[in-house]
Amino acid sequence: MAMFSRSQQDQDALNELFGILSRESDPKKAQRTSRQIVQKLTDSGSASINLLMERASEAMRKNDHAVALDILDQVVTLAPDYAEGWNRRATLFFAMKDFGRSIADVERVLELEPRHFGALSGLAAMLQALGRDKRALEVWYKVLEVYPANEQAQSSVIKLEEKLAGSPT
Repeated sequence: MAMFSRSQQDQDALNELFGILSRESDPKKAQRTSRQIVQKLTDSGSASINLLMERASEAMRKNDHAVALDILDQVVTLAPDYAEGWNRRATLFFAMKDFGRSIADVERVLELEPRHFGALSGLAAMLQALGRDKRALEVWYKVLEVYPANEQAQSSVIKLEEKLAGSPT
């Protein structure tokens, strides 16, 4: 079983990038930093896991959900501590409208990397779709703690606050 573990150097670099992101108010600069974070999170440090992830992405682009799911099941089995494997599978379940399994995988992602703004955003969107607005708002707030310049989170918070306050949206 391939164990996933980030080197201390990679973890330090990731922590530094998350620190920069949490202080950045300019959306364009924040986006650049967020892309660097996604790159770091995506690199498993294992050539075979990275190859499986590429194959899964390819299958997802072709809407071949069965093949993508088969590959991502392998990824999370081989590298259970690799947050991005769980995140990619959560994204696939979301695309398949299987919110229950998507949310379960997102929860695993957040156990491994609580600052994963992509997983947090996906969770908030699903909670909103399920009509769980109060919980969705809490999760959008978490996105903003990690990524204050995230415009999707900003506008979602405004809309949900208005909706929950009972004012017209």
